[in-house]
Amino acid sequence: MKIPFVKHKSCIFIVFFLFFLLFFSAGIGLCSSGGEGGGHKVVWLPTDTYRVMNFAALAIGLFLLLRKPAANALSDRIKGIKEQLSELEAQKSDAEKNMLQCNDRVVKLDKESEKIIAEYLKQGEEAKVRILEAANSSVVKLEEQASRNIEHEFKQARLKLQEEVIINALEKAEEKIKSKITAKDQELLVNEYLEKVVA
Repeated sequence: MKIPFVKHKSCIFIVFFLFFLLFFSAGIGLCSSGGEGGGHKVVWLPTDTYRVMNFAALAIGLFLLLRKPAANALSDRIKGIKEQLSELEAQKSDAEKNMLQCNDRVVKLDKESEKIIAEYLKQGEEAKVRILEAANSSVVKLEEQASRNIEHEFKQARLKLQEEVIINALEKAEEKIKSKITAKDQELLVNEYLEKVVA
């Protein structure tokens, strides 16, 4: 932002330069007028009056001439400072609003992250329960399958054992029969068999 006072810098420089020239010329005039009386006595000459009047007229003229631009420059400077202050206040209020919004966002993000963590924990618990249920059902199925397999193996072993027992019993019975049967008994058995086949 431009400072309005800078526009009148050249005017102020000119005023100070003119004041310097006037004071310098007035000082020279006073020094030159005081040299005639031996240096102790100051004599006021009519030319000194004209010089003071010229200086006063010039000072009044400069005052009247530069009063309005100087006042305008000062008022512009004051306006510029007020505008800068109002802009800074606006920026400050905007920054405070942004900070409040950021704080609200941070709070919302904290709440959102807590919700997400709670949801993940809940899903984890549900998954754990599902996995345990599936494992339990698998264990039950495996136990049922194992008991069926064991029963089947027992049945097979029992049948095999029965077969072996029957075979052994038949072999022993056959041996006993062979040891006790006579030729006459064999003939009787053959005849009975032939009668059954013929009939």
